[in-house]
Amino acid sequence: MSAKSRPSRKDVGKIETIEEVVKKHDIDTVYHMAAILSATGEKNPQLCWHVNMDGTMNILELGLKYEMARIIVPSSIAVWGAGVPLDDTPQETVLKPTTMYGVTKVCGELLGDYYVQRFGLDVRGLRYPGIISHETLPGGGTTDYSVEIFYEAVDKGKYECFLKEDTMLPMMYMPDCINGTIQLAEADFSKLKHHCDFNHAATSFNPTQLAAEIKKHIPGFEITYKPDYRQEIADSWPNSIDDSAAREEWGWKPEWDLSSMTEDMLKHLRERKEAGTLYER
Repeated sequence: MSAKSRPSRKDVGKIETIEEVVKKHDIDTVYHMAAILSATGEKNPQLCWHVNMDGTMNILELGLKYEMARIIVPSSIAVWGAGVPLDDTPQETVLKPTTMYGVTKVCGELLGDYYVQRFGLDVRGLRYPGIISHETLPGGGTTDYSVEIFYEAVDKGKYECFLKEDTMLPMMYMPDCINGTIQLAEADFSKLKHHCDFNHAATSFNPTQLAAEIKKHIPGFEITYKPDYRQEIADSWPNSIDDSAAREEWGWKPEWDLSSMTEDMLKHLRERKEAGTLYER
């Protein structure tokens, strides 16, 4: 994409710039994806707060002003921390995040629920696990090893992981993430008991298990481990989560598991490498 054809960027933290877009395109539904992720947020907590919280408040205020039909504000497994049950983390449990990203996501959940209760605004959200995609390069998240490893496996046949080999985390393939988000957006509002904090799950695995799955397709693949500051963040997150509320209230059901995701990721990334576009955004 040329510089001339690339869409102009807007600062979600400045309400006037977002309002221009809302008015110009008569927007009635917003999927609010703008966020600074966990590892990047720890490098600049002030920017993380500005983008994640000021941005969310601006979207909600514009939702009220322009009487939008609905607003979807994703949350994250980063809302959890010390004291949370690590296996099958329940829908309702302690929220004590250890990162600024997690703090903003807890605040976002509460703020969204407040706008539902106080103003009747239709706000919905779901707690994303680690999201894996062959379309998007790693974006500064603690779970991004699970994306980097595929690129490095296809490009170099080896990968140095920044988490320990047994670090179990909830993960999801992008098609499931997209489908789940749309399903929630289209669900009957009157049937939702929760609004902005749905647990959203697909599968869980650790780096060793992921590497073993990749080796089925790339036998010579090698993985080494050099944990860094992101290990402490990952250790504060659950191994797996209970998403029964999402299944009961809006029919959530994942379609991809570790095996099918790995096969599909490698297929697409090999095609991109052959085309010389592996690392292009």
